[in-house]
Amino acid sequence: MKKTAIILGASGLTGNLLLHLLLEDQRYEKIISFGRKSLNFTHQKLKEVICDLFDLESQKEKFKADEVYCCIGTTAKKTPDKDTYKDIDLGIPWDASVLCKENHIDTFLVISALGANSNSSIFYNKTKGDMEKLVLKQQLKHTFILRPSLILGKRKESRFLENIGMTIFPLFHFLMQGKWKKYRAIKAISIAKAMIYLANSSENSGIINSDKIQELSTKT
Repeated sequence: MKKTAIILGASGLTGNLLLHLLLEDQRYEKIISFGRKSLNFTHQKLKEVICDLFDLESQKEKFKADEVYCCIGTTAKKTPDKDTYKDIDLGIPWDASVLCKENHIDTFLVISALGANSNSSIFYNKTKGDMEKLVLKQQLKHTFILRPSLILGKRKESRFLENIGMTIFPLFHFLMQGKWKKYRAIKAISIAKAMIYLANSSENSGIINSDKIQELSTKT
């Protein structure tokens, strides 16, 4: 029986690549994108739900699928207000995981970040760490938290520091061995492929670091 998947954040770099992979995957019959704006893209498998992502609970009746992929994320430049930043990077994934619990959706995948730590003094790392704890608290049967390093790919908006990182990081990949391997930059398409692999695998739930994400991406 073919499956239905929900994506949050399908307009972003990784989320958009994930969307197109799922649309071409014969295991899926419907992909539902939840977002505040239309993707301005049509496909026979694609259904869009335009809504306020800060109020996902109001969309409970439409939030039904076999799997949920959460690719939501912002930056300090785009969202300088810390409360709003937390509402996006922590609040939306948490609310989505709660809806999964309420609607008996067993598989939830979310993109976090390398360095996520609820005890961190760094706002970004702490926010991601707090998000992870709240998501895991739902105790969904198949929960995968992906912690990528610097994400490589062509974005709609320019990110100065990431542009520098995309130039420098690959030059040092050969030096990043052993425990340092997880710090290698990773392509967004690799993250998307790994997410689909995990959703359709017998892998145990857990936190997946960047080097493991890269490894899993080759198994699709």
